[in-house]
Amino acid sequence: MAKNLLEQLREMTVVVADTGDIQAIETFKPRDATTNPSLITAAAQMPQYQGIVDDTLKGARETLGAAASAAQVVTLAFDRLAVSFGLKILEIVEGRVSTEVDARLSYDTEATIAKGRDLIAQYEAAGISKERVLIKIAATWEGIQAAAVLEKEGIHTNLTLLFGLHQAIACAENGITLISPFVGRILDWYKKDTGRDSYAPTEDPGVLSVTEIYNYYKKFGYKTEVMGASFRNIGEITELAGCDLLTIAPSLLAELQSVEGDLPRKLDPAKSGSSAIEKINVDKATFDRMHEENRMAKEKLAEGIDGFAKALEALEKLLSARLASLEA
Repeated sequence: MAKNLLEQLREMTVVVADTGDIQAIETFKPRDATTNPSLITAAAQMPQYQGIVDDTLKGARETLGAAASAAQVVTLAFDRLAVSFGLKILEIVEGRVSTEVDARLSYDTEATIAKGRDLIAQYEAAGISKERVLIKIAATWEGIQAAAVLEKEGIHTNLTLLFGLHQAIACAENGITLISPFVGRILDWYKKDTGRDSYAPTEDPGVLSVTEIYNYYKKFGYKTEVMGASFRNIGEITELAGCDLLTIAPSLLAELQSVEGDLPRKLDPAKSGSSAIEKINVDKATFDRMHEENRMAKEKLAEGIDGFAKALEALEKLLSARLASLEA
């Protein structure tokens, strides 16, 4: 019997669900799942997850007591909500969940370290081993330094909003567990910048970026895992078949599942080892210079942090309104 593309992809790549929608995770049974502020905010507004939101708000009120202000309760619930979703997701997936540090801390190393430790403490208090959690941090220089500290403490990290080779190399040199280069957002930038309507998968700038990073890592024996993310179409996914991991939205998982045909492996460590690549040592000065020279990476990193910050502000408003309704 012919296999669909999703079945074949799973034979060479770890498939991860890119969603906060627990029902979608139950449908596709990925090994791991990733969330981000936008996904958590979207899920928190779905009627089927009202119970998670309400329980988190009630738990925060119980912790702080009747004398605490609504603002204090919302702040605590906000800190706990991503973990509440993460705990539900971990009941379904056998692997790991990625939970993101507040994007507004992306340029503050010490605050990011503290938040990462806090998130892990919440999971451990709920009986979840830190081996099953990836703390997701924006791949700013400051975020990478924070992640390096957490990794030394045995807390695994996922560096996100990654758009350039300089970010990827800095992550690998600092012992980061996993990176999430953003394929679709890179494509978005190039389409807007060039005025082109589309790119063939083989020349898609996001695909080429992840391929470059993958080959660099395998050539020089880095242990950091590469997880392609933020896809716009299944062509981008099939061009990266063989990548360590790919995190894919439910709509694209469904599309992969519905299509039959041969899926050849595109990324292979054996081929990467023979590629002619020069090693680059990335210190802060090199990182800053390469970031400044890469207009796409510079713009998309700033835009991504801003977008996640806005999603968090929307989530805070949603929690405030729901608390007022519960306590009316």
